[in-house]
Amino acid sequence: MNALELRGVVRAYGDTRVLDGVDLVVREGERVVVLGPSGSGKTTLLRIVAGLDVPDAGRVLLGGETVAGEGRLLVPPEERNVGMVFQDLALWPHMTARQNVEFPLRARGVPRMDRRRRVDELLRTVGLGELGDRRPAELSGGQRQRVALARALAASPRLLLLDEPFTSLDPELAGRLRGDLVALQERLRFTLLHVTHDRDEARALATRVVLLRRGSLDEAPA
Repeated sequence: MNALELRGVVRAYGDTRVLDGVDLVVREGERVVVLGPSGSGKTTLLRIVAGLDVPDAGRVLLGGETVAGEGRLLVPPEERNVGMVFQDLALWPHMTARQNVEFPLRARGVPRMDRRRRVDELLRTVGLGELGDRRPAELSGGQRQRVALARALAASPRLLLLDEPFTSLDPELAGRLRGDLVALQERLRFTLLHVTHDRDEARALATRVVLLRRGSLDEAPA
């Protein structure tokens, strides 16, 4: 089954068409990277998939279900079972790592003991099992990245969206985290849609790379 389908998606801001008839199919279990320069519409594409923005035209399907179409939001973000790691991570500074990861589970009404087990499991999975009581300001950049990833995975999303989360890290740390992400995706088997302007990052992460140019997507040459 296809995890995600974009069919003729258009999004304009004023007279500028940021996305101009975008077509994309992402199969379950793939790691697809959208490669394009800054300002090319990569974040807009992710926001439309997540339900945080609405296409002016075209359709968005998740698992075969139409969730947005022809300018209408048909399924709200909280019902899409999509996780997202934002470029600025968007961690709540007053919460501990544990509380940040727990937040989406609490919002879904998951019982307390089940929440605790899931959060413990995720913190161990991302290598932060001993740091759950620290706030973001008490963590390194790489550790904050891992908290954001654990939070995005807390509700077992069918699709994980990553908006250039490694850009603020030094190359060595970013490389280690990319490797960890690939290993985690292969272990948990979630579907990944990642956007970046970095060709090396795209090659390191992707099972398939697509190029965003002039508002449309093209398959990258092998």
